[in-house]
Formats: sequence, structure tokens, C-alpha cells
Amino acid sequence: MSNVIWTQAALDDLSGIKDYIARDSTYYADKFVDEVFNTVEQLEVLPRSGRMVPERYSPDFREITHGSYRIIYRIIDDDVYIVTMIHGRRNYQPD
Repeated sequence: MSNVIWTQAALDDLSGIKDYIARDSTYYADKFVDEVFNTVEQLEVLPRSGRMVPERYSPDFREITHGSYRIIYRIIDDDVYIVTMIHGRRNYQPD
């Protein structure tokens, strides 16, 4: 079983998305965040279940989606690091 670790950058991304949704509905903003955490939980058991990130040429960088958002993560040893969350229409610019 893998540990899922959220980076500060990914938490900031999620917070920004939540704030954007909350402009219309705090209920749906909170619901969205809960659903994202539930979606990410699968990575504890199936860390390689996401597809490889096309912008990164490494099998350790993968992504899963939730709605229109890409949740990009990196596998290091037995840990899964959530790197960022971006809208699917935005380009991912790896560091």
C-alpha cells in the first residue's frame, strides 16, 4: 500500500479551484474537494493506475482525472506525491 502525499503546490491548486467554484456555490466547492480526495484515495492501492503524463517522458509521472481537472502525481519508491492539479484545457508546464 502506498502513501499519498500532497505537495504544498498541489494543495494551493486545489484551494484555488475550490475558491473559484465557491464564487457560485460553497456547497459544490466543498463537494468537489471531497470528491477529489476520494478519487485520489485509489492511488494508495493502485499507484500506477493513472496514465503517463505526455508532457513528462517518465513512467513515474502519471495522472488521473476528476471532472475537467488533471491530477498529476509522481511515484517515488512506495510513495505517491500529488504534484499539481490543472484544468484539462490548460497546458502543463513541467519544471
